[in-house]
Amino acid sequence: MTAARSTTESELSAVADEAVALVRRWVAEAAAESVDPAAARLAGVLREPGGLAFTVGFVDGVIRPEDRRVAARNLARLAPSTPGFLPWYLRTAVRAGGVAGPAAPWLVIPVARRALRGMVGHLVVDATERRLGPAIAAARGPGVRLNMNLLGEAVLGEREAARRLAGTMALVERADVDHVSIKVSASTAPHAPWAFEETVTQVVEALCPLYARAAATRPSTFINLDMEEYRDLDLTIAVFTALLDRPELRRLEAGVVLQAYLPDALGALVRLGEWSATRVTAGGAPITVRIVKGANLPMERVEASLRGWPAAPYGSKEETDANYKRLLEHALRPERVNAVRVGVAGHNLFDLAFAWVLAGRRGVRHGLRFEMLRGMAQTQARVVAREVGGLLLYTPAVRPAEFDVAIAYLVRRLEEGASQENFMSAVFDLADDGLLFAREERRFRASLARLEAELAAPPAARRTQNRQLQSVGSAADTPGVGFRNAPDTDPSLAANRAWARRILLRAGTSTLGADLVERAAVRTRAELDEVLAGAVAAGPGWAALGGAGRAQVLLRAADQLERCRGELVEVMVAEAGKTVDQADPEVSEAVDFARYYAARAAELDDVDGAVFRPVRLTVVTPPWNFPVAIPAGSTLAALAAGSSVILKPAGPARRCGAVLARALWAAGVPRDVLRLIDVDEGELGKALVSDPRVDRLLLTGAFETAELFRSWRPDLALLAETSGKNAIVVTPSADVDLAVRDVVASAFGHGGQKCSAASLLILVGSAARSRRLRDQLVDAVGSLVVGPAHESTSQVGPLIEPASGKLLAALTTLGPGERWLVRPRRLDADGRLWSPGVRDGVARGSEFHRTEYFGPVLGIMTAADLAEAVEIQNDVDFGLTAGLHSRDADELAYWLRHVEAGNLYVNRGITGAIVGRQPFGGWKRSAVGPGTKAGGPTYLYALGDWTGRPSTAVADLGAAARRLLGAAREVAGAREAAGAQEAAAAQEAAAAGGVAASALAGLERALRSDAVAWADAYGVAREVGGLAVERNVLRYLPVPVEVRLPETGGIVALVRVVAAGLRAGSAVRVSVAGRLPEPLRVAFTERGVPWREETGADWLAGVARAAARRAELRLRLVGGDAGAVAAVTRGRPEIVVHAGPVTESGRLELLPFLREQAVSLTAHRFGTPDGLVDGLL
Repeated sequence: MTAARSTTESELSAVADEAVALVRRWVAEAAAESVDPAAARLAGVLREPGGLAFTVGFVDGVIRPEDRRVAARNLARLAPSTPGFLPWYLRTAVRAGGVAGPAAPWLVIPVARRALRGMVGHLVVDATERRLGPAIAAARGPGVRLNMNLLGEAVLGEREAARRLAGTMALVERADVDHVSIKVSASTAPHAPWAFEETVTQVVEALCPLYARAAATRPSTFINLDMEEYRDLDLTIAVFTALLDRPELRRLEAGVVLQAYLPDALGALVRLGEWSATRVTAGGAPITVRIVKGANLPMERVEASLRGWPAAPYGSKEETDANYKRLLEHALRPERVNAVRVGVAGHNLFDLAFAWVLAGRRGVRHGLRFEMLRGMAQTQARVVAREVGGLLLYTPAVRPAEFDVAIAYLVRRLEEGASQENFMSAVFDLADDGLLFAREERRFRASLARLEAELAAPPAARRTQNRQLQSVGSAADTPGVGFRNAPDTDPSLAANRAWARRILLRAGTSTLGADLVERAAVRTRAELDEVLAGAVAAGPGWAALGGAGRAQVLLRAADQLERCRGELVEVMVAEAGKTVDQADPEVSEAVDFARYYAARAAELDDVDGAVFRPVRLTVVTPPWNFPVAIPAGSTLAALAAGSSVILKPAGPARRCGAVLARALWAAGVPRDVLRLIDVDEGELGKALVSDPRVDRLLLTGAFETAELFRSWRPDLALLAETSGKNAIVVTPSADVDLAVRDVVASAFGHGGQKCSAASLLILVGSAARSRRLRDQLVDAVGSLVVGPAHESTSQVGPLIEPASGKLLAALTTLGPGERWLVRPRRLDADGRLWSPGVRDGVARGSEFHRTEYFGPVLGIMTAADLAEAVEIQNDVDFGLTAGLHSRDADELAYWLRHVEAGNLYVNRGITGAIVGRQPFGGWKRSAVGPGTKAGGPTYLYALGDWTGRPSTAVADLGAAARRLLGAAREVAGAREAAGAQEAAAAQEAAAAGGVAASALAGLERALRSDAVAWADAYGVAREVGGLAVERNVLRYLPVPVEVRLPETGGIVALVRVVAAGLRAGSAVRVSVAGRLPEPLRVAFTERGVPWREETGADWLAGVARAAARRAELRLRLVGGDAGAVAAVTRGRPEIVVHAGPVTESGRLELLPFLREQAVSLTAHRFGTPDGLVDGLL
């Protein structure tokens, strides 16, 4: 132990004893102070069980909503739980309002809001001109000054940023205001995440007039640059130092915040100290660093959880408390305080006493000031102010008409105060409860002990991702660790920003992958035939590796894709016009596909009741809009399933596909197994798609492309993810700011060129009349920066090709009754750069309502109520993604029951499905083929063929299965009894196909396998994300199916298939050739299964008529010729044919009767679980 460390430890121990004694005195003095009613109410909120939940629920549910009817419904729900700490008259008013509110909301709600705002109104002040002055005067006192922070609507665009700056400027210019706070995020519109240097410049220019005005006031107004999120740490410091480096501001003393819950704070404090020392030496003013515990811990955890990053803050309160003292111990030294003054912000009396005693011992109290939150512990604040000679009160200001914008602030303050880990939970009872005092003293001393133990080696930052390093690690093959999603690149880290900056510098002139494309060119039928023959010949060797063997190659592919992240991002930016924030997650998705399908490949080796047989050849035809993730997903899925693959990238993204293929080859995928080709989309393309050697074709593209492929080859085994016309519904109960944020991101990410993008916004009831919603939407959309993808400031990149046809019309021409809320503008000569547009007044059934445009244009529709909104949402040919923003559990439940789409999103954006967490795929014309979801547990099942084997499942059969099994036994018994003499019996026996005892045993095994598959996989909505802050549920819903038994089929197989349909809850109907045995007639009728007897010709004619009507139809053939169905339907994509052999596997046989739906629901409110979505699924 060094002498310096020993001295510090001894000093800290002495400081601790003195600080504890000081706190005892402060507590005693505070107990003698008069307690104002506001403080008493706050104490009640924090003490009483249910007090916090009621208060937060009231603030969020009754004060926030614009629609008084919504507020009244929420008040009615809250009224029965009215807490006892409220005065009797308020309790009575709340309960009466709960009864009368729904009937007369216009009368009850304003009164209730005014009355109960008093519970939390003392935490903020009225920002209106008439009342602000008196409020400031009343709050100030001897030695007490205010640090004003103007709250406002979420800054989604430049208009609100300018309004917030103007309001803060007005505060600076007031004679009665000497301190103000403002955040970087409140001074400008949201910026592109990878434009760090440009954002610093932009924010400095925006804030410079404010700082200049502060410097000109006499005395100068102190501006504190605040910060809430870790992502803004580097940005805030860079803006702060750049501002104060300006010559006209060198003499201005200003402040910046550091958050002690970040291990990074000590390094930031050291850097600020060095910079400020240089500034002071050159004649500049010192700065103040305001040290807080941390402003937004719950939301930091949310972001980390969703993005797969380590949480930036410490994991425990003790670690944070130790770091708080570490920062004070570092800063409170004579050689440092002349350059960096210290603002000690908080309510923990032990921390305040520690700082005061330590500063006194070191003779630096002149460089120390204290700050507390207005209204949180007023008696303690008065005592501390007397002791230290002054106090600054952090005072949010908000206009009463905008009180709802204070919701997030108030919720954080109240929840922090109520937490048993937080000092505030004890502050009102320390004088009377010795056990509480002892608890807080123990915590204080424990944090000091941790600090002393870590003096020589303070904890390192928790976020250390560095894309400049090439090392990777696979979670999927780590013992004891299951599948984990790959984290995206974190732009808050300087090393990653440097990595992205270099990519952007290269991307403007990059030709990456061009050489591979040239070598992959196929220009003649002979060359194409050679590729096809070679791929088919390589298939058996790849298949022979088995699922487990192929999985090992895919795991290596995941690691190689990580190593190639920079190259893949570069080629996407350069060729496909994707901005880095859109391109980087694609690489993560590709890595996820490799690891996820590796796990699924291994599972193929052991499926109960069936044996998987790889097919020879799969052709992958991906789109240009996701030029890495989708070709990777399709290719890796086919490889996992044991097939050779021909990858034909989309023309505008050929280089992206080539770089992807090279990465997979480098990982060990044989070149003869994975063939990259560049082929024209004319005759050679047609020849590729229609070649009979192609066993599967995986398409992602327009529904019209699926139609074209099937017209070339009607029997093509096509699995396609196709078009979407997706809408987000916003009800009056929604959080307007969050809804607008998610709508804008969903509509205009990648220029709206996503099949999952929001094309429609449906506003329900009063939401359609909300001026705030429309103003925020216009502000956010109009502030988006459009530019080339290689420019870091671009938030919306170029179209893949010049706008033409229906997209050009959507960008330039309005339909009847429509108007531009935001008019799109062409920004370049060739028509690839367009500013986003928003059209209002879109009518139900109009062209814009029903047409997919694939570009940066959003249409607004209105609905009288949620039921109508859902009808509008469903009234399209597609069913890919759908969203709802609502804070009403009944509305969520109704929507989840009735909306028709494969991927549902609640209170979040509707794009960016994550492998495993939100398996992706649609309903209706958004999917062609069996409908299993990419990135989901069953996707590989359709990529090969299956043969049967005996099931080993053990389960109770259930009533329906027992009834059908009994009927099958009756058929077998009748056949034996009748003998072969009677012609009728002979006919029936032929239809039975020989119901032998072994077949009946197999049927019983199959029905037990169904029961297991239903219980374990399909019969319950399953949580698949494993996140506390977001529920991600995969569920299987029944779909109608027609079962066809031809002349050559068997009765046992028919019963087996029908039983699977009934187990799935499907509306099953049966068509049989010949006579259906009487026991099955009876059993089917009892179970509500309609049946008919018809010839093959008649049945095919009916199927052909359905195809001609473009009707959706699922068929399960129990034997027979699938080619005949393909011929009569001409391959219509709406007709889905399941024609594989009937097996005993419940996992397989239930799937034709089900369609998958992935539901993603935000499960927190400002970072804290709120229970809104509990029990919905």
